This record gives sequence, structure tokens and C-alpha cells, in this order.
Amino acid sequence: MPASPPSPTPGPLDVSPIPILSDNYAWRLRDNRSGAVAVVDPADAGAVIARLEREGGRLDLVLLTHHHDDHVAGALEVARRFGAPIAGAAADRHRLPPLDLALQEGDRVFLGDTSGVVIDTPGHTRGHVSFFFGDGPVLFCGDTLFSLGCGRLLEGTPEEMFGSLRKLSALPDDTLVCCGHEYTDSNARFALSVLPDNAALRERAAEVATQRASGTPTVPTRLVAERAANPFLLAPDIPSLAAFRSRKDSFR
Repeated sequence: MPASPPSPTPGPLDVSPIPILSDNYAWRLRDNRSGAVAVVDPADAGAVIARLEREGGRLDLVLLTHHHDDHVAGALEVARRFGAPIAGAAADRHRLPPLDLALQEGDRVFLGDTSGVVIDTPGHTRGHVSFFFGDGPVLFCGDTLFSLGCGRLLEGTPEEMFGSLRKLSALPDDTLVCCGHEYTDSNARFALSVLPDNAALRERAAEVATQRASGTPTVPTRLVAERAANPFLLAPDIPSLAAFRSRKDSFR
């Protein structure tokens, strides 16, 4: 993956993925009006600090979606380097880095002139949260929703994941979906195995193959595209989602 992928959002919020670890993304977001900067899930402190230093050395907020090390391991070092507060789920504060802002669903986080709302999205983990910035609009969904997929149910239930995905699917069509991993290629192969006649999915899978061949990130994607091709958003009920997830867990 390229070290410094271009920003896909020239509007009020400038958003850019930071490739880290083997297939993770941290996300850098900047409020273009005030210059305030936040980073989401900075697991690799060195890579995130290097990006922020190249872009001016400013950080105003660290946002955490859930407690897994591949999302939070570098958060404390990054926050201390720039003197930024850390925000995450109050329900998971016992297994997150020390929080300055312990958040619940409906709480708002502020980045300069822009604010985002906290959405509880359990399923992958019990305390998982997502952050939605309507001035964009942009969604940071960690490991709940992936491009053409959803997170493995490590702690949660199909009922919880179904409810979480319904919440996210209700967001505006043009929402940028910024997820935590580069899983789209494998997700596309699975999706085609369960929805082989979905024309939007076939088109997206071809696009993904081209992107990965050139080393280009496949995310962010638009929510409207996910609604058309993501089998987990297309699942009509909880049993269908559970069946898809069980098949995905053993898919090779």
C-alpha cells in the first residue's frame, strides 16, 4: 500500500487513510476551516506520528472505535506526543488506553468548527462505537462495517450486528465509509459467492481488483454503493445475516 494515499475529501472535512500494520488503516481528519486535526485508531504510533509531522505536527483529538490492539496500541504515545485528548467508549474504558473523554451513544465530539456524533455499534466487540461527522458526511466505523463486509462476531451477537448495521445503513447516501482494514478484495470474493447475480457487486469487484493491482486503497467507499452490493447490508433479517457471517468465517 502506498505510504501517503491522497485525500479523497476536499470539502469541509479532509480525510485520509494512514496504512499501518499489515492491513489496517488509521484515519487522519482535518477541519479545513479551523485546521484542527484528529486521528482515528492510531495503532502504529510511529507511522501516525510520521504522517502528522509531515503535515504540520498538529493533533487535537484521538478517537478510538474499540479496544483491540490493532486499533489502539499506539494511541497513548501519539496523544502524549502532541498533547491531544483521547476519546472512546465509556462502556469500554476499562480496556482502552486512559480516556480523557468517555463517550456514550449520542454524545458529540468536536474538531474545530465540525462535530461528530457517537453511535453505539456492538457486534464485533461489545463496546464498539462509530463516529459520524455530518459535515462531510463521513463515518468512521472501525471493524463494524467494511467495504463489502462486516466485522467478525468476536464478542457480540448476530442481533447486535444486525442492529448496528441498520443504524449505519440509515445514514445519508453520500456518506464516506472509513473502515479499519483493507479487506475489500477478500470480501468481494465472498460476496460474489453468495450474491453472484448482483450487478453492482460485480462492478465493484472489478473496480477493487484494479485498485489492489495498482496498490491503491479500496476505501473509503460511499454508503450508497455499500447498500447496493454489501451482502451484510442487504441481509433482510437476523438469520440471513447470521448465515452470511457464519459462511464468511470459514470462507477461503
